[in-house]
Amino acid sequence: MKLHEPSTIRDIKDRYDFRLSKSLGQNFITDRNVITRIVDGADISPEDLVIEIGPGIGVLTAAAAERAARVVAVEIDRKLIPILEETLIGYRNIRVINQDIMKTDINEIIEEERHAETFRGDVKIIGNLPYYITTPIIMGILEKGVKAESITIMMQKEVADRIKASPGGKVYGALSVAVQYYCTVEDIASVPRDVFIPQPKVDSAVLRLRLRQESPVELTDKAVFFSCIKHGFGQRRKTLHNSLTGVGGLSKEQVGRVLEEAGIDPGRRAETLDMEEFAAIANGVAACCGR
Repeated sequence: MKLHEPSTIRDIKDRYDFRLSKSLGQNFITDRNVITRIVDGADISPEDLVIEIGPGIGVLTAAAAERAARVVAVEIDRKLIPILEETLIGYRNIRVINQDIMKTDINEIIEEERHAETFRGDVKIIGNLPYYITTPIIMGILEKGVKAESITIMMQKEVADRIKASPGGKVYGALSVAVQYYCTVEDIASVPRDVFIPQPKVDSAVLRLRLRQESPVELTDKAVFFSCIKHGFGQRRKTLHNSLTGVGGLSKEQVGRVLEEAGIDPGRRAETLDMEEFAAIANGVAACCGR
């Protein structure tokens, strides 16, 4: 069964009386080359555990199962579970869980699979993420310290552009700094909107996020670092002297001293700072707060 073909998708929809949910951001891939690019980009080996977010009807799931030791697919839509039971019937290394990924303890799944000795390699996360919840899913995985080697996911091109942006660009922001703090970012593929059913209004992109083993910057307090990022980009048109006032409870005068000691012009804006400069400011704020 060629799950990516439009005729197959239509047949499954008709037989199961399944209606695609706009609220869940369901768009099924119809191009085999895109599936191959995602699996290739994830660099899946025969000893790896793959955790897939939102398997849909199983097209990416099946492709991953042909290369991995084990695939665990987390699907929120219970109406897709019987469909997945049919489309994936020929695979013995797939486990489907009917859960909301935002409420799923991925580390617990990893430990269960490791205890069962279903894999001996790395953990790779893959998925075609719903546009409306892409950022919360990514940041949830990163902030919870999921023990994975990488995350290879398809998302709205606009979000991918923000994630991989460099300082000084218009789309560079808090998401850019946050994801790049936790990961290195690699472009895998650009995906046009016409390879989906139904066709979305925007194009997509696939990124591979390799989780860092060590922090890329030295921080006194990580919470203060992220607070500085939030404050800086929360009012991105304001100068750092103004946008950072209040961070850590600091006055405008104290912020001015922190910026001076960090060697950063208080007239600059957050979008011009690289990660090292944010770290310097955060460490200064932490010192000023006695942390």
